[in-house]
Amino acid sequence: MNWNKTLRCLLFTLPLLMIGAALPTPAHAQAMNTIHIEKSLYREVLVYEQDGERCMCFTRECRIGRQSCIILKDPHRFALNYARMMMAGALFTGAPPKRILIVGLGGGTLPMALAEVLPDAQIDVVEIDPAVARVAKKYFGFKEGPKMTVHEVDGRVYVKRAGREGKKYDLVMLDAFDHEYIPEHLLTKEFLTEVKSLLAPEGVLVANTFSSSRLYDAESATYASVYDKIFNLKRENRVIVARPAGLPDDATLRQKALEYAVPLRSFGVDSESLVSLFSRTPDWDVKARVLTDQYSPANLLNR
Repeated sequence: MNWNKTLRCLLFTLPLLMIGAALPTPAHAQAMNTIHIEKSLYREVLVYEQDGERCMCFTRECRIGRQSCIILKDPHRFALNYARMMMAGALFTGAPPKRILIVGLGGGTLPMALAEVLPDAQIDVVEIDPAVARVAKKYFGFKEGPKMTVHEVDGRVYVKRAGREGKKYDLVMLDAFDHEYIPEHLLTKEFLTEVKSLLAPEGVLVANTFSSSRLYDAESATYASVYDKIFNLKRENRVIVARPAGLPDDATLRQKALEYAVPLRSFGVDSESLVSLFSRTPDWDVKARVLTDQYSPANLLNR
């Protein structure tokens, strides 16, 4: 059986809420002002403008949602809710990170924001598709620098190599999507265990995922099997936050929100309002089968 084809077909039945964006209607698609289309080895990268925003997506007419957006009149301000939640997970749950790994570049919104808020941090960004990196630089203002490096390689390959080299990160962000969903080799227990090995003792993992899908229970159970306790943040999409050292208490979250209130305000982030999104209560079937390299999402959806 062709599992990739099976997965492709089945994932199109999911409620496609990728990265907090609503699906375009035909009228919406017609109103899009396409400014760039580029085919790569992996996908079609499309850039369009609409309603004062410039967005990147990976299919014509963006039928499965937007990968990244900026507000044209205020590019500094986050356009999508997922970015606000990712920043909250990154900053509210530990000491200010000094070494950061981001898997998935998109338009570069998150690494640029982190570089501004944490100017002393060393940031490694992993992006498999050179076309995405080119588009991020040309159309979304992304820039590398002395403390910001883009590695054009598969995310899992990078993680494995980093583990062998003994690298440690205070923050790891997982934000890698293809034209359907998160690549299945970045969803398994084995991969999440490899990521965990890269985290410093007080390190934090922050992952962007769907807020609702037929994979939800299994995906959640997989994260919980590696990290025991996780935070679940939901606002259109879902962000998972985990820490090997355990989750901070509510008082710590509130204190961190106050500390970062001023620098995050310029990004359009009301840090105090985000504290209420940090849920510790499982909203999934805790007995769901864990995803592994041998038991793929395609197998799960096809049973």
